[in-house]
Amino acid sequence: MIIQKLRLFLRNNKAWVNIVLFVFVLLCLSAYGLSKVESFFRIITLATVPLQILIAIVSAVTFVLMYVTLLSGGFGKVNKNKTKAENIQVSFKEVIGLEGAKKEALEVVQLIKDRKQLQKIGGKIIKGILLIGPPGCGKTLLAKAIATECNIPFIYISGSEFVEVFVGVGASRVRNLFKKARDYAYSEGACIIFIDEIEVIGRGRTFSYMGGGEETNSTQNQLLVEMDGLDTKGNNVIVIAATNADEDVLDKALLRPGRFDRKIAITLPNLKERGNLFSFYFKKVKIAPSVNIDRLAKKAVYKSPADIENIVKEAALISTRKKKEVIDMKDLSEAMDRIDLGIETHLEVTSKELEMTAYHEAGHAVAIYMMHPSDDVFKVTIKSHQGSLGLVAPFPKEELHNEYKEELLADIMVSLAGYVAEKIKYKTTTTGVTRDFKHAMAIANTMVWKAGMGDSNFVGDFSAIPKEHMSQSLKEKLNNETIKIMNACHTKIEEFLKVNWDAVDAVAKRLVIDKELDFDEFEETMATVRKRKD
Repeated sequence: MIIQKLRLFLRNNKAWVNIVLFVFVLLCLSAYGLSKVESFFRIITLATVPLQILIAIVSAVTFVLMYVTLLSGGFGKVNKNKTKAENIQVSFKEVIGLEGAKKEALEVVQLIKDRKQLQKIGGKIIKGILLIGPPGCGKTLLAKAIATECNIPFIYISGSEFVEVFVGVGASRVRNLFKKARDYAYSEGACIIFIDEIEVIGRGRTFSYMGGGEETNSTQNQLLVEMDGLDTKGNNVIVIAATNADEDVLDKALLRPGRFDRKIAITLPNLKERGNLFSFYFKKVKIAPSVNIDRLAKKAVYKSPADIENIVKEAALISTRKKKEVIDMKDLSEAMDRIDLGIETHLEVTSKELEMTAYHEAGHAVAIYMMHPSDDVFKVTIKSHQGSLGLVAPFPKEELHNEYKEELLADIMVSLAGYVAEKIKYKTTTTGVTRDFKHAMAIANTMVWKAGMGDSNFVGDFSAIPKEHMSQSLKEKLNNETIKIMNACHTKIEEFLKVNWDAVDAVAKRLVIDKELDFDEFEETMATVRKRKD
């Protein structure tokens, strides 16, 4: 009876019995092998056995975890939960400095709200909205405001979150993301997916027999397929994407009608909007009554909303370090300096070098103040910033979107003014002019080679022609035109500074004493020599 039970057990557990016998044989062979080696090596071998067992266990656990991960969605799993509209709480009133973009966004909001009426008459809900503009202008904030106004859930994801080493992971994440969004849209009526920095996965696709770019291509292909699949009835998923890159960088398939139906351009705030931004951020801090918002708005030309917020935050830090109770104009001016010019670097400079730097910068400043058609002097300093011994910080008097010839010629003369001031005062010059020369020469070169602004009527963008296809004589003529502009500007600025040398001398002498002049202080100095702006 016992023998029969044993045979039955062996037959039912044949695999386990074979495994046990195999392990037993291995152990016996190991024991026999150890008995034949010297005691020293036997002890070393036995000492490493626990470590080998531990390594085997870790490897087994790692394999099991990876296997379970792949079965449950793999690396393509997206851990993004919806954000309810009531939790976003960003109204259009809080989106400041984007008045033009807000008008277009409000139209989109109305279309999303009227989606049922739109579908009744045979129309289709908007699939995609592309926000294009420089960084820090409020693209994410605008997307959140759209979600709040429409009262629908919002899923945020960055383009870089789709990119992985493993092929197919990005496409899997796109599928999972849209599956979640469709589920939310089914339960909530609609859902917004916001993809930030879409150029990461939306760049023009590359095709290579070597397989380069396959992961990005497959991710983008899946995004295109998912957006095409949003036609399903009742599938109210809206994709809002944002990019800092130029529209031409994105793949044409993404931009065709039926995918990103609307493009909203996000621009830098104008003068009025900058004033509103300063007023908005000033509500969060304590400001001195003497702070002039209109002047700050003028100084902050070409600044984004994020830049303006950063200026106010930096001014608060400066004011705190100085043990002040409120932020004044001096703190805000210093905050702009730190952001635009960098932190002051303390270099040991001789009195002679300090004076030469003062005259150099005074030449730049007087030229900007008295003869530049579009710029003004924000600050002139002989304190070291970013490796330079001194600098003049100009700022535009108003927003300009094109540069005309007279303005470019003024830029060249301003760049040469430091060199000319050194030469007039000391009959010699320093290597500090090299950066100025480089800037001036680049402007003159652009005028001749690209913009047709030379005196010899060479019209066209000659930089578009490959250099090997241009004759040597044409190159020489174009280069001679560039040199002609440089020489003419040098002659004009030299005559100008000689006539107005008392202004240069007054500014330089005050710089030696004060080291730095803000706009108001600079204007005071110019008034002493009766050199006022027209």
